Amino acid sequence: MYSQSVHITGVPYAQKKTKGNGTAPEIWSRAVVAQTSNLIKVRHPCLVRVTFRLPPNKFPTDHPYGPDLDNLLKRFFDALIETVFSDAPGHDGVAVSIEATKVKVPSESESGADLEIIEIMKTPT
Repeated sequence: MYSQSVHITGVPYAQKKTKGNGTAPEIWSRAVVAQTSNLIKVRHPCLVRVTFRLPPNKFPTDHPYGPDLDNLLKRFFDALIETVFSDAPGHDGVAVSIEATKVKVPSESESGADLEIIEIMKTPT
């Protein structure tokens, strides 16, 4: 069993963006790919823990709890398919358990995501 962790810098974005900078979600996806490209490829069932560190502007008065966690995860996992999950059968289906959290941080410079992947068992080959 092994685990690996990384802090990914950048501003997390959900799957869709309807206002503001339309390129920002793709910039986040590219940041995730670039900053996870040197992680060990996951090929066995794993637990994924992620904490999205969101700047204050992600918590507007009409959406005080921030972006939907499922949408943050969708974009994030789609990026991980290009790196850490690229060799796994079913790609991100290798994640059999997910612990996801979103927290507000004081500034954009402190935003990003803390990722931990823990292999929980090897399947027979």
